[in-house]
Amino acid sequence: MPVNRPFEPDTALDPGLLRVAFLNWRDTTNPEGGGSEMYVETIAEGLAARGHQVTLVCAKHGDSPPVEIRNGIRIVRKGGKLDVYPKAAWAVRAGRIGPLDVVVDVQNGLPFCSSVATRVPTVVLVHHVHREQWPVVYGQVRAHIGWWLESKFAPYIYRRSSYVAVSSRTREELIDLGVAAERISVVHNGTQPPPMSEHVPSPNPHILVLGRLVPHKRVEHVLESARELREKYPHLQVSIVGEGWWRPQLEDAAHAQGVADITTFFGHVDESTKDRLLREAWVLALPSLKEGWGLVIMEAAARGVPAVAYADAGGVVESIADGSTGVLARNHDDFTAALDRLLRDGDLRHSLGSAAALRSAEFTWESAIKDFEQILLDAVKRN
Repeated sequence: MPVNRPFEPDTALDPGLLRVAFLNWRDTTNPEGGGSEMYVETIAEGLAARGHQVTLVCAKHGDSPPVEIRNGIRIVRKGGKLDVYPKAAWAVRAGRIGPLDVVVDVQNGLPFCSSVATRVPTVVLVHHVHREQWPVVYGQVRAHIGWWLESKFAPYIYRRSSYVAVSSRTREELIDLGVAAERISVVHNGTQPPPMSEHVPSPNPHILVLGRLVPHKRVEHVLESARELREKYPHLQVSIVGEGWWRPQLEDAAHAQGVADITTFFGHVDESTKDRLLREAWVLALPSLKEGWGLVIMEAAARGVPAVAYADAGGVVESIADGSTGVLARNHDDFTAALDRLLRDGDLRHSLGSAAALRSAEFTWESAIKDFEQILLDAVKRN
């Protein structure tokens, strides 16, 4: 990837370059940030490296500065978890972000409604459809409202906008919501090549969970599986890497399942520690209810670690080649059985891991950035 240039908002752009605003409810420094935020910022930084002028508008958190320049992009923070939506849309409408050529509306369930806030084209980025998640995270009334906004209201207000989905499965779900197929492009996540390292797999059976600790990630399923497997594997280790507001409930669940003594909650870790834990893992467990792609699957794959996930969890059916780079389970019993099989059979684990490493190299950020750039240029040209 080219070296990023500093953000220069007052510099006139060369022909063919764009002024782009990404509207996303979080950034990667937010404690609730995850793979979707990593996707947005990697694309944004890649566009900045190509000379485009890029702003990310997102929610405030903790002591985060209201404005900062990072890796060539300007980050503007307004509002909190919910009021970031109207505040970001108003900032665009009032011209407080500066002149723009195109807006990328990152729809994590709720729309920013940027298509009615500006005359410049809007490109809607969708990681996955939240149909199954609304009732898990919110009560019945709020879940009903949220699903109506995502499934009815958003497709209507964006009926003339281009869409980007991070997987073909997400594209299919958007078509089911009434979004015209010809308006949806697929731009997969890339895979960052892992650093050179001498870390080797743990000598003991080691299951790794990597991601935000929220209810719909269903980390409890791994704890239940560990309870069933620990007698067969007396030295079993479970590492849970990530942070989130659901962590206390998961710690209670580990005690309730009788696996607290073999489970380590690492919280947020730096990249070096994450790399070490990924390399030490025997298998990555991703029991999430829904994923647009599953960036952590490819992070593990790049290090030769196969993954187990649920076959009905959206984009994982693309990030995992079932039986070749990992295993897609049909239900919880099948999930536990898949973990058992990979812990027990070293030859199978090595075979799947080797294939996963080869496949992960097919998905590059350079290609994703180039494809995303072309979608933005086409949207501006059509406007």
